[in-house]
Amino acid sequence: MQATATPGAPDRAIRGPAITFTGDAFAHGVEDTLVYEPDAIVAMGGGLVTHFGPADAILPELPPGIDIHDYGPDALISAGFIDTHVHFPQVPMIGAFGEGLLEWLERYSYPTERRFADKAFASTVARVFLAECLRNGVTTSCVYCTVHPESVDALFEEAQRLGLRLAAGKLLMNRHAPEDLLDTARSGYDDSKALIERWHGQDRLMYAISPRFAPTSTAEQLAAAGELWREFPDCYLQTHLSETPGEIEWVRQLFSERAGYLDVYDHAGLCGPRALFGHGIHLSEPELGRLHDCGAAIAHCPTSNAFLGSGALDLFRAVNQERPVNVGIGTDLGAGTSFSILQTLSEAYQAARVHGQALTAGEAFYLATRGSARAMCLEDRVGHIAPGMEADLVVLDMKSTPLVTHRMAFVDSLEEALFVQITLGDDRAVQATWVAGQLRHQRP
Repeated sequence: MQATATPGAPDRAIRGPAITFTGDAFAHGVEDTLVYEPDAIVAMGGGLVTHFGPADAILPELPPGIDIHDYGPDALISAGFIDTHVHFPQVPMIGAFGEGLLEWLERYSYPTERRFADKAFASTVARVFLAECLRNGVTTSCVYCTVHPESVDALFEEAQRLGLRLAAGKLLMNRHAPEDLLDTARSGYDDSKALIERWHGQDRLMYAISPRFAPTSTAEQLAAAGELWREFPDCYLQTHLSETPGEIEWVRQLFSERAGYLDVYDHAGLCGPRALFGHGIHLSEPELGRLHDCGAAIAHCPTSNAFLGSGALDLFRAVNQERPVNVGIGTDLGAGTSFSILQTLSEAYQAARVHGQALTAGEAFYLATRGSARAMCLEDRVGHIAPGMEADLVVLDMKSTPLVTHRMAFVDSLEEALFVQITLGDDRAVQATWVAGQLRHQRP
């Protein structure tokens, strides 16, 4: 893919070691797609990357006197991290004592979501949520709001203020939840359409049509969501799929006429590019084949899967090159317990080990950047560093804690250094986050 915009003159730059990816690391291998520059410059102007490469080659091309922030040899510059599945209204109950998925929703999630009818409360949580994203180097997210349109307005207003690229949407949920959290097929369609017309395509904001999951929507509501997506095909579709065996059985009972869980969505017209299905742990081979054929993606949420005991996605089965499915990484707060993409990648490594596989650090960094951009059909805008790409960057401190500093003294390869960051790093490893060429977080 080619970037959609042409950069202008640079007005600032950052310097330090840098990594990026030129293509699909699962399809073509890390060794052929990962680019590492031990002393790089990334120059920015007009919200875009204008120059990227070795410092000695880029410096002569920059305007005299341009401000260059040198992060030093212990830094690592990367494309900003991308979170493909997260619930901002669950921040107030993150870390709630464990339950299975369906019990957890009833006990914790629904009572918290009621409060988002209050726009002021929703705005307060939105500010906390996005500040934490930036503190963890997350520059693009696909976000679930609540059933209340006010929650969507609150999140988009704060994201617009920060200049973030962000997709989000109002939950569609017309059954099997508390009465005061239900909409109807008609009101859900109308409210979502009004929000799309108000927000989709404004600055860097994108709308995601968001049925919570099949059990909380009737066939009529899912069909209305499909109709809405046909009207606005450049929006996203996000929902949950095959997270737990109990949920799958519930769907089978509710939609006995359908061939399976994915077929419920497919029948409603909810499968295609820009469809992001959270979890997908227990998918059959025909379902994975259908996701491949239609261009939809799985949002891999290993932290919440472990926390709720839902299972572990077989990542390498999903990306099997005979019929690869696009996969992005998701924190899935608040069943996920950390905003840190590094910690989430550590959990992804452990989930792969459950299936006898080993997710390398290079593959993990690809998953958090270009891989997730690919899953969101944003590979031409974010997820890697190149002239013309949007200037969303994270700067890691490769020696962020005393333990990490000690451990890094013994590494003998880039792969090992990256793996140390995944296994031992957290929010303290993020020393700066740049959004559209603007410094939006700097570690004290």
